[in-house]
Amino acid sequence: MNRRVFLKQIIGGGLLLLGLGSGSYYYARNIEPKSLHIQEETILLQKIPPKFHNFKIVQFSDTHLGFHYTTEQFSDLIATINEMKPDMVVFTGDFADRPQQFNWSNNLIKLLQTIHAPYGKYWVYGNHDHGGYGTEILRDFMKQANFQLLQNEHTTITCDKEKIIVAGIDDAILGNPDISKALQGADESLFTILLAHEPDMANEAKEHAVDVQFSGHSHGGQVRFPVLGHLYTPAFAKKYIDGKYHITEDFSLYVNKGIGTTRLPFRFLCKPEIHVYTLQHQKKA
Repeated sequence: MNRRVFLKQIIGGGLLLLGLGSGSYYYARNIEPKSLHIQEETILLQKIPPKFHNFKIVQFSDTHLGFHYTTEQFSDLIATINEMKPDMVVFTGDFADRPQQFNWSNNLIKLLQTIHAPYGKYWVYGNHDHGGYGTEILRDFMKQANFQLLQNEHTTITCDKEKIIVAGIDDAILGNPDISKALQGADESLFTILLAHEPDMANEAKEHAVDVQFSGHSHGGQVRFPVLGHLYTPAFAKKYIDGKYHITEDFSLYVNKGIGTTRLPFRFLCKPEIHVYTLQHQKKA
């Protein structure tokens, strides 16, 4: 969908909000974008090692800093993440809305550095991260913030000699994602998480030794209406919009609605969210 069609649909949504009343417009513009939802999920599988029982992972995504999302709001988000006491933190892309025009302050680096996650902090590129010549900017910025980039690669997380895999792929729109390369050399018997900005990459991931995929990108549609549902989602977020999907018997996808907004600063019936995943080992019957 091109920009003109997108704006037509989203402006139509704005007009509908106005039609519903000034209160709805005010809520969508000023209240809901700041109403963070914490989505808790339990992942119960035999493949999860006993030493990773109750291991907690926090995912945040699509902050889009610079577009009606401020450093002060980001500071509050970091505080909330730390309150969850995660073992690991993952970021699934689109940090700043327009990287080349954004003010990359040391304060943001310091904020990200304060996230406490003893088993690591990992991230993958989103399309906005690559856009506007942001590729190198984001790589250097996140490295200084102690976040490890997973760009068609994986890492092994070890707890008392038991292991899981966390893999990540490049952005599907402006990058070169390669799931096979990301998993090259990985032990297929280990519980494996894939970080992929775009949720529709699950259609490809299901053919690989992946147990769960964490994605963002869709914003959950950003503006939703009863019966009508969402007005728009971007490319590679057409099939999977938000929430949990059982793609196959052995593979599940979780789509995060993201934190910020893009193009127009509205959220309606689609609160910003972070995911808190608790891994649990399922004993054999």
